[in-house]
Amino acid sequence: MNWYDMLKEYFPEEELKTKQHLDTLLAEKDYYYLDCSEQHVLLYAEFPNFIFVDYMYVRGTKRHRGIGKQLIHKLKEKGKTIILEAEQQDPNDPDTSKRLRFYSREAFNKADCIQYTKHSLITGEKVNLDILYWDSNGEENEVSIYMKMIQMYEEVHTFKEFELYNDYHPKAHDVIHLVKTGRDLLS
Repeated sequence: MNWYDMLKEYFPEEELKTKQHLDTLLAEKDYYYLDCSEQHVLLYAEFPNFIFVDYMYVRGTKRHRGIGKQLIHKLKEKGKTIILEAEQQDPNDPDTSKRLRFYSREAFNKADCIQYTKHSLITGEKVNLDILYWDSNGEENEVSIYMKMIQMYEEVHTFKEFELYNDYHPKAHDVIHLVKTGRDLLS
């Protein structure tokens, strides 16, 4: 099974980019990488000061063998902040809870001050996602994570969007919002 079929086996269509989009990123962007085997798929963008995990998948029959942990640790060794999008916890979908527990064990924080609604150019659906991040040096705050999300969105999600989908994503500031909570955003 090829790596894109593995992604389609797991991710809902509204969360996927087309294979053409991913192939174009891999061919044209020197910051976008694919790491895959028969057991896993990892697609990520490595920017100068952070890594965005676009997709990470470990085949169901291969889970609980430390593969996901190895993939995350390989990225952590680069010494950069790691950011990813995750489905919000759904009591009717035990995978969402398992995924969030995995990232919590790996010292990822949820960016509570960031609201993000991803728009699918494939299905037209909107999906509310949580932003999770691992702070490599203890210097990140949710404002800096927000700024990195804006950069990632503009350089990865919207890359050649009209050419690839004959449509445009909403602008980054229309889908990624910094919202105030009871705590100081800059702490």
